[in-house]
Amino acid sequence: MLEVTNLTRFYGDYCAVDDVSFSAKPGEILGLLGHNGAGKTTIMKMISGFLEPDAGSIRFDGQDCTDTPQHLQQQLGYLPESLPVYPELTVANYLDYAADIKGLSGDRKIQAIQQALAVTDLSDTLHKPIQTLSRGYRQRVGVAQAIIGKPKLIILDEPTNGLDPSQIEHMRNAIRALAENSLVILSTHILQEVEALCDRVLIISHGKLAVDESLPQLRQSDQLAVKTNLPESDARKIFMLEGVAQMESIEGGYRLQLHQHQNPEQAAHRVAEAVIKNGHQLFGLMPEKRTLEALFHQITGSLTSTAEEVRKEELSHAE
Repeated sequence: MLEVTNLTRFYGDYCAVDDVSFSAKPGEILGLLGHNGAGKTTIMKMISGFLEPDAGSIRFDGQDCTDTPQHLQQQLGYLPESLPVYPELTVANYLDYAADIKGLSGDRKIQAIQQALAVTDLSDTLHKPIQTLSRGYRQRVGVAQAIIGKPKLIILDEPTNGLDPSQIEHMRNAIRALAENSLVILSTHILQEVEALCDRVLIISHGKLAVDESLPQLRQSDQLAVKTNLPESDARKIFMLEGVAQMESIEGGYRLQLHQHQNPEQAAHRVAEAVIKNGHQLFGLMPEKRTLEALFHQITGSLTSTAEEVRKEELSHAE
């Protein structure tokens, strides 16, 4: 179990990460989303022990790793966005070196390297210098070094960067397999990647944790789309039901905004019953699904607006 509590980090006067808390357990793939500069990389570096937090704590398997990160680092696989590889080394030599750093030796080291090669499909490049590989293959070398030894915590920053479509699918399957026994934190700008892989999503905006929800919960909206021949004059009376906050006309019917935490299925049942009871036809009734892209822009946009309002207010007081 990874527990991050009130994590805060400043660069000078600038607060890059502001009081962020979350927890996660093995078997999860956690998506970390945010604009450039939102604080994602700083969070990953603090979890890995590369940076020290100015405040807050990081616990892994019940042990505090804030001041002594070695406990977590021994069980960590980390792929940074810009992997510092040694271009003159062959893939075999580089992975051998990575295994040595993780304290692996003998048959255990050989087996760990073989497993990493199988997952990343790098066996054909084993004796090639890294500098001769394409960007996609170098990225796979980075993933291979991260997963050597089956670490309990795997942090992947843009793992499919530079891969072609078939390689991306292979990498996604590999990440799913890794998550069977490990906690995987996946940071990416590709929203489709998160939707394809992740169980939960953390959205970071301006250093703050804006969203921490499971993907199915994020996709749920508080709106029902109703297709019916009900005229608008009657609809405004009939749809004023328990759980319905407001109504708007759309092509072929209406969109009903539900009250927060209202069960969409129960609300749909009441809507259908009201339409039929009043002698009208019902052609379609379904909850509207939110896309992750729409939610991401909604969340980051609203926080950006709030930040701009605060800045304007500060300027007005300064004047």
